[in-house]
Amino acid sequence: MGMRSRFFDEFFLDAAASGIRQAVILAAGLDARAHRLPWPAGVTVYELDQPEVLAFKDRVYAEQGAAPTSDRRAVAVDLRDDWPAALKEAGFDPSQPTAWSAEGLLPYLPAVAQELLFERIVELSAPGSRAAIEGPTGVLGVSQFAKVEQKYRSEKDTFGKIDITELFYDEEKTPPVEWFSTRGWNTLGVDMFDLAERYGVQYPEVPEDIRELAGSMHYLTCTLPA
Repeated sequence: MGMRSRFFDEFFLDAAASGIRQAVILAAGLDARAHRLPWPAGVTVYELDQPEVLAFKDRVYAEQGAAPTSDRRAVAVDLRDDWPAALKEAGFDPSQPTAWSAEGLLPYLPAVAQELLFERIVELSAPGSRAAIEGPTGVLGVSQFAKVEQKYRSEKDTFGKIDITELFYDEEKTPPVEWFSTRGWNTLGVDMFDLAERYGVQYPEVPEDIRELAGSMHYLTCTLPA
């Protein structure tokens, strides 16, 4: 989780350093980047999520006296609804380059919803836009994940009491790298082990079943040529 967070942190800061002044965090959840990253002046960060989630965050921020380091705009909308309209209403300008993120989101979407999400990103992206996406290189393999989950649950209760596989969609989807590449975006994908090497993180010997699962999840950077 630490390496994943760093990957998306660096993505946004690199995009901002290049001059991009719009950042959109899809299904933001408890993401606090609008508050904790050292954004350059003039960056607007749009956080999209359901009203209850954003209301909880706002309440905690108020209790802690936390101030954003960006022009944070919370967009309370379900991604199954017309979120592009809500985003524009909040001030988003589709004529300007944007940095998008989809972190920890795709496994929870059916194939049709993933396709629509990507289509909307492309429709709203001006030349020079970027997207950081966490997603599988092929079929997620929920059955394989379930076997691993059950195996390690019995040893260390790694996953707690939640059967996370019940939240995933085991459908065939176009891998994000393929989807964006065929639409003219430049793509670069790395897996968790690539990130560990990049960040100089040492990790213990990983069982083959865990390595296979971790290696199938890519951290993808997509760029629409200017």
